[in-house]
Amino acid sequence: MDIRPILSTLLRHKTAAALIVLEIALSCAIVCNALFLIGNRLERMQRPTGLAENEIVRIRVNGIAQNKDAAAVTKTDLAALRGIPGVKSASATLQVPFGGSSWNSSARLGKDQKIPNLNLSTYMGGRDLFETLGLKLIAGRQFQPDEMLEWETLQAPGFEGNIPSVLITKAVADKLYPGQDPIGKGFYSWGDDPHRVIGVVDTLVRPNDNDGPAANGYSAIFPVNLTYESGNTYLLRVADPSRRDEIMKTALKVLESSGPTRIIPEDDAKTFETMRNEYYRQDRAMAWMLGVVIVALLVVTALGIVGLASFWVQQRTKQIGVRRALGATRGQILRYFQTENFLLATIGIVLGMLLAYAINQLLMGKYELPRLPLIYLPVGAALLWMLGQIAVYGPARKAASVPPAVATRSA
Repeated sequence: MDIRPILSTLLRHKTAAALIVLEIALSCAIVCNALFLIGNRLERMQRPTGLAENEIVRIRVNGIAQNKDAAAVTKTDLAALRGIPGVKSASATLQVPFGGSSWNSSARLGKDQKIPNLNLSTYMGGRDLFETLGLKLIAGRQFQPDEMLEWETLQAPGFEGNIPSVLITKAVADKLYPGQDPIGKGFYSWGDDPHRVIGVVDTLVRPNDNDGPAANGYSAIFPVNLTYESGNTYLLRVADPSRRDEIMKTALKVLESSGPTRIIPEDDAKTFETMRNEYYRQDRAMAWMLGVVIVALLVVTALGIVGLASFWVQQRTKQIGVRRALGATRGQILRYFQTENFLLATIGIVLGMLLAYAINQLLMGKYELPRLPLIYLPVGAALLWMLGQIAVYGPARKAASVPPAVATRSA
């Protein structure tokens, strides 16, 4: 189809054409970035944790006063928790993913290195923590009993010892020792002596998003036996996920019966899946909100196209009748308006793509978002092209159905 008559007509209606182009450009820019933000949020919510998520229960324990027998009480607690039918393992911990609290430490390859290689999240525990979290060891070994240190020892005045061994995640190993076998190598974090890497865990996420998404997997486990006072948290791993709530209630009763020296808030006892859902609540809300914005924007754009196309059909009734009288078929009239809309949409989409990248650059600077992937541009373009063709079809079909005699007479 010769597009010169279409271009000539559009030039005679510059204001209306410019408004549609501007509307499509803004829609394209906003839709592309909104789709990207939705994808970014969904990707964030689907990040693997490395844990047996559907089997873990968290119970918080708050001490009323300092207990000199905290270590003995903790051992008694854990023995009682492990004795509950359906409990596979139990452990005390400083922190848990999505739990709020976060212990962090820098990691340096050199003792006197001023700028650390990375900042990692510090977990403490032994085989019991490893089993309770359901971690996957991909290299090396777990801690031996003679490598375990007591929390009270580390906190004792004048302690000058060192934590000789450590488990790290694959993300930490790739960062510190790219292309190398990390087993047996050391780095500095706590104290003046290096920690020797004895094992590598596939994945263990940080409790929060410190240092951004790239550092999400930077975690390490140190061989320290904790007390309930140091970590305020017990973790249970159940054999049957369907019994988590039942076992959690039983565990609360077991801990409450051990004495009045602690506060065990029932409202803070949660399954890991509940903690994850609460942590990502805002991400889900933002994804839904952006989805509503996209739908509303597309509806407004479609209504604008329908309105303008209907107006132009009314204004060109005589022109349509003349073309029909000269032999133009209904299909040709229909294609005329669809081509016209396609040209307007294309100009708007090209401008919208440039605007989309400008908005993305602004978001990158303000909120540390990654660069807009190119895949979102053709997705947004295809969506708007399809929307334009659907929106213009009704008015175009109405124009194509006008009989030549009626069209010329109405003029």
